[in-house]
Amino acid sequence: MKNLILGREEIIIGDGSIKYLSRFKDLKVFIVTGGSSMFNNGAIYEIQSILEDGGCSYYVHSGIKSDPTMEDVLRGLEKMKEFHPDVLVAVGGGSPMDAAKVMALLFEYPDIDLKQISSIELPKKREKLKMIFIPSTSGTASEVTRAAVLTFKEKNRKIGLKTDAFIPDVAILDGNLTLSMPKHIVAETGMDALTHAVECYINNDLDPFTEVISKGAVEGIFKNLTESYKVGSKESRENMHYYQCMAGLAFVNVGLGMAHGISHAIGAAFNLSHGLINAIALPYVLKFNSRDKIVNDKLNKLAQAIMKKDFIKEVVNLNRELNIPKSFKEAGIIEEDFNSKLQVLINNSMEGSTKANPIKPTKEEMNQILNNIFNGQL
Repeated sequence: MKNLILGREEIIIGDGSIKYLSRFKDLKVFIVTGGSSMFNNGAIYEIQSILEDGGCSYYVHSGIKSDPTMEDVLRGLEKMKEFHPDVLVAVGGGSPMDAAKVMALLFEYPDIDLKQISSIELPKKREKLKMIFIPSTSGTASEVTRAAVLTFKEKNRKIGLKTDAFIPDVAILDGNLTLSMPKHIVAETGMDALTHAVECYINNDLDPFTEVISKGAVEGIFKNLTESYKVGSKESRENMHYYQCMAGLAFVNVGLGMAHGISHAIGAAFNLSHGLINAIALPYVLKFNSRDKIVNDKLNKLAQAIMKKDFIKEVVNLNRELNIPKSFKEAGIIEEDFNSKLQVLINNSMEGSTKANPIKPTKEEMNQILNNIFNGQL
C-alpha cells in the first residue's frame, strides 16, 4: 500500500493568481521572504495591498538568506510569537519557503527538541496555522513538498527535514513573479527541477501516477527551459513554473537520488547554489546509474520522449545551452579545498537522498564519482 500526496488543499495557477489572497478577511498574516528581490519586483507591495483591502493586518519578515540555518528559523520564530498570526504566507525562492515551514512547525509545537530535530520523528499535522506558499523561482517545488532543507553548520551538512505538516495548504503559481528572475537563477532552478523529475523517474519506488507526472515534467522542462533562459518569454516562464511544481508533486511521493545527496554535501561545504550543483552532477550520476538495466531502459524512454537518442548527452547539451559549468573545478571550487574536505564529502554524499539511489554506491565509488565531477571526466 502506498499513500500518494498531491499537494494539500489547492494549487492556484494562472495570470494574477496571487489575487487568491483577497479571500482573506480580517486575519493576521505573517509574510516570510528573502532579501530584496520580492520588494524590487513589487510582489510584497501587491500582497500588502491585497491584504489591506481585506482588512487584514500583516507583518513582513524578510532577510532569509540562501541555505537557511536553524538560527535564521529561530529569528523568524521569535517574530511569529510576538505577532501570533492566523496565516503564514511565504513568497520567494526555496530558502524562505523552507525556513517558513520550520518556523510554522516550531510555532505550533514549541516543545520540539532543536538539538534532535534532524533525527526525531516530527509531528505530522499542523492545525493552528494556515500556510500559503507563493514561489518566485521555478525549481525547488517547496510549495507542494513535505521537505525543508536546512544547513546545520555544526554538522557541516545540509539536511532535509520531512513531515506531512510541512506541506502548504495552498500553492499559488503566478508566473508573473518569475519574470524578474536573473538568467543564472532561471538556469540553476530549472536544472534543479529537471533533476527532481529525472531522479524521481529512475527511482525504484516509481508508481504509475508519479511515472506520468515525472516524465511529463521532464518533457515540459526540455521544451521550455532554454527559451525561458535565453528569451524570458512570459509563456516559457509560466510553463516552467508549472512543470517544476509537477516534478515536486512526483518526487514527494517517490524520493530522489545520488545527485541530491552529493548536492547537499557540496552545498554545505562550498558557496555554490543547490541547483547549480545538481546541474553539474546530474550527467555523472546518470552515467553511474545507467549500468542498471532498468535505469538504462528508463533513460532510453526519456530520450524518446524528448525525441533524442541519448538522454545523458542531451542533459550535457542543455547544461551547455544554459552556460552551466562542466565540473566543480570549472564552477570555482579550488582543488586544495576540495581534496582537504574529500573524506567528509564522501561520507556526507552517502547520506540523505543517496540512500534512495537505484544503485547503492560504495565509498570507493563515491570517491571516484566526486573526483570525476570535480575534474569534468564524464
